[in-house]
Amino acid sequence: MTSVRVRLSNTLRMKPILPVLLMSFLAFFGLRPASAIEVGEAAPEVSGVAEDGKAINLADYYKKGLTLVYFYPKADTPGCTTEACSLRDNFDALKAKGLQVIGVSEDKPDSQKSFKDKYHLPFVLVADSDGKVAKAFGVPTLLGFAKRQSFLVKDGKIIWRDLSVSPKTHVEEVTKAIEGTGKK
Repeated sequence: MTSVRVRLSNTLRMKPILPVLLMSFLAFFGLRPASAIEVGEAAPEVSGVAEDGKAINLADYYKKGLTLVYFYPKADTPGCTTEACSLRDNFDALKAKGLQVIGVSEDKPDSQKSFKDKYHLPFVLVADSDGKVAKAFGVPTLLGFAKRQSFLVKDGKIIWRDLSVSPKTHVEEVTKAIEGTGKK
């Protein structure tokens, strides 16, 4: 009986250590914890590299109108392809509502270009290989993979966000959000 109490006592003392060990492990292997930018805050005026290797400034897009900035883990993977192709297939309807689309992942420019060309994506893909754009938006990353999140920007402000995007319903959720802005 004493042996069981000693083991139980040791186990209970170890439990507070587990979260610390887990966070240390994730930090060591590249977890970047983040807190996503809030609705109503100014959209980050951050620069990045497009799939063609040219520098772009997201603020230039914000000035042109309603902008969707969406983050995805990895180009040309099943979920990311589903999401991108859904945006492509609905691009004319989204554009008619005044929306421009910018996709962001931590891939290199050549991977983004291949992805764009392969699936005929009609929007800009940002190669955020240094994670600067994800960090500016507060999007968490792990081992070079951004969490799937989306932000609508209007007049330089975040007007909507989805911090847990589903590739299958992303366009539907974005469309609902646009219609809620009064933008046609």
